[in-house]
Amino acid sequence: MEWTGNLRKMSTSSTSGLNGMVAYSLRGADVLEEMKELEIATLIGQKISLRFKHEINCTISGRIIAKAYGEGMSYNSWLNAPSAVESVLRPELSRIHEGIALRNHDWEQAHHNQPHCVYVSQTSGFKVGVTRSTNRPYRWHDQGAVGAVVIANVPYRQLAGELEVLLKSIMKDKTNYRRMLQHAEADLPALESWREECFESLGEEYESFFDENSEPEGFQYPVREYPAKIKSIRLDKIPEINGVLVGIKGQYLIFEDGSVFNVRNHSGYRVSINW
Repeated sequence: MEWTGNLRKMSTSSTSGLNGMVAYSLRGADVLEEMKELEIATLIGQKISLRFKHEINCTISGRIIAKAYGEGMSYNSWLNAPSAVESVLRPELSRIHEGIALRNHDWEQAHHNQPHCVYVSQTSGFKVGVTRSTNRPYRWHDQGAVGAVVIANVPYRQLAGELEVLLKSIMKDKTNYRRMLQHAEADLPALESWREECFESLGEEYESFFDENSEPEGFQYPVREYPAKIKSIRLDKIPEINGVLVGIKGQYLIFEDGSVFNVRNHSGYRVSINW
């Protein structure tokens, strides 16, 4: 069988409970027209071929581009698209709660002047992060987190970013993808301990936003075999991948030979997948 289209970030879901299994669907577009999702986890254990068609379509305009910026954008779109506003990566810069838009008022109102949560997730280690409240647990799935706990709930993005910046003094805010792509079990007691340490670090000024009641969540991923030695593939350099798919974690497809492929980083790339 064959699937051909322009890649998009995989969508996820998970069962509830302390060890919910994450399910993945491959999203795609025919340039900009949305396609039916492929339940890609059903291909685990099969040999697949993923071929780059040597065409990248901007995920905003659809036009063919030589190089992608951000999540599959042309340079012009990356400079101007609402979804590429600087406060996406640096939430502390958002000012839409003051009525001031950095790029697009309506988009920032809908996405950033909304309830957000500050959390600790267990990816390659324990890290602090922020996301819109409606985006959990999907944000944790994208990171390949095996566990996460909310430490604060706030009314808008800038405040979440403010707390994150303060907490960077005691913990990381980045994930080492090589360590994330190893087997790990959720350490729920450690997540509880980190939450308490975050409370102490933030102090009374932010106490009204603390979440003391949310239970830590744990996740499992559809991986049959974790790579002993990782080889990250970019389609610009290696335009074809052939191998047995043995797992999916974060936004990565994992192959039997240790090759890994980040789907999200190839948004806009036109590919064919055969199995």
